Amino acid sequence: MKDALAIHRWLLAHQVHHEIVRLPRPITRVDELPATISAAPERCVMVTVFEVTTRLGREVVAVVSSVATPPRPGAVGALLGARDVRPAPAFLVNSATDYAAGLVGPLLLPRRLPVLVDDRLAGDAEPIFMASGERHTAVGMRALDLLSLLSGKTVDLRIPRPRGSREAIALRH
Repeated sequence: MKDALAIHRWLLAHQVHHEIVRLPRPITRVDELPATISAAPERCVMVTVFEVTTRLGREVVAVVSSVATPPRPGAVGALLGARDVRPAPAFLVNSATDYAAGLVGPLLLPRRLPVLVDDRLAGDAEPIFMASGERHTAVGMRALDLLSLLSGKTVDLRIPRPRGSREAIALRH
């Protein structure tokens, strides 16, 4: 399983400025990170793993997004032209990512795993936080550095809204 030390060594080898943040209390899911470190949910990154069924069979896909805007299965399915998209069970997340389920970080994901990156992630010089695979630590770095290290495809995961007015029209009697 991946941990903070493996991520720290990898970031040092790539000469990326970062910090390993010791959490004041343990977390079991990355969506607990904003409240734990008093950061905005937009500044915390999560990885959601989906099991996708297409005409060719089943595959596992990881989606990197902010905690504030988690990916919806419908948006992922529409993007991939999938028949069925559902959150992957914990055992599949563990084997596909080599992270503990719920604490998957966007760094050091296996090359064979398809990764989609939500284009709403901020690409600025401000700090951004992510899971390290451990309950007691997180990783902080500049958002630009993170985006430059991600190997996935950047995609638009917004669900298009229907056009037209949302006003109700009364029927005539």
